[in-house]
Amino acid sequence: MSTVTDRALTKGAKVPQQRGAGDGVEEAAPKGKKKLLLVVVAVVVLLLGGGAAAFVLLGGSGEATAEEAATAEEHAEPEPGEVLALEPVTINLADGHYLQVGIALQAALEEGGGHGELEGSKALDILIADLTGKEMTELQDPAKRAEVKAHLVEEIAHAYHEAVYDIYFTTFVMQ
Repeated sequence: MSTVTDRALTKGAKVPQQRGAGDGVEEAAPKGKKKLLLVVVAVVVLLLGGGAAAFVLLGGSGEATAEEAATAEEHAEPEPGEVLALEPVTINLADGHYLQVGIALQAALEEGGGHGELEGSKALDILIADLTGKEMTELQDPAKRAEVKAHLVEEIAHAYHEAVYDIYFTTFVMQ
């Protein structure tokens, strides 16, 4: 073969080059296109994966966020509003004892800073029903009296549809 090449060079003729599998001339263009396609696919997959991860980590749709906000708002602690003092009442305790008790209702502020109008008859009815017949010794103990008050707050707040924030004893005389 060297003789053909030498002759062709001396005469100025073009020598056909033989291309084998090891030359890589024909394969260079397809490998470059494959690499570019692979890079584009990898970028698209990464972008989609990142978007899906952000969707999951940031809470999904706006509807779930609105539901969470509404739930948090429902369970938010109300702020105290105006106080309504009620006239003291006398209640019969066990063993011939009496309790003169007065309470004040503290309204819970509603949205917008307003407050609902409270009327005390429901609270007085609950107060009388819960304290009638109690032992004087039970009400003398500060811890037991705190339990009684907590129970009254729960019942009265429920009766007023959570419009009552707290109650306060204004008079508490036993005899």
